[in-house]
Amino acid sequence: TRIIPMKLERCVVRLREEKVQKKIDHWQKIANHACEQSGRSVIVSVSDPVSLEGLLEETSHNGFVLHHRAQIGLSQVQETSNATILIGPEGGLTEKEVSDSEFAGYQSVHIGKRVLRTETASLAAIANMQLLWGS
Repeated sequence: TRIIPMKLERCVVRLREEKVQKKIDHWQKIANHACEQSGRSVIVSVSDPVSLEGLLEETSHNGFVLHHRAQIGLSQVQETSNATILIGPEGGLTEKEVSDSEFAGYQSVHIGKRVLRTETASLAAIANMQLLWGS
């Protein structure tokens, strides 16, 4: 289980190279504390930021693109035990990012028609998957 920060076209925050590792270390500490608090035996790791192309090359199976314009809901897809969820930045995913992801085999899904903040969408997607498919 890991979190992969993304470098996408509409990202509002652009970290300078010298600050990336400090930010990753900070996020890793948060993930460690959250896993400890929730009693998880597997610690979530935070990876270095990657481009969309890098993510799509690395993860070619069970991928979902989460966006509010998708035609089907997460509840309508087949259960999987190992999934990658692509969630857009503050400005949302561009049409090209969605189509590139779909071309690479990702399936577009929504968890409702509302537009959520990135951090809220992440939690909501994980909670939905746990509710639908178990932990």
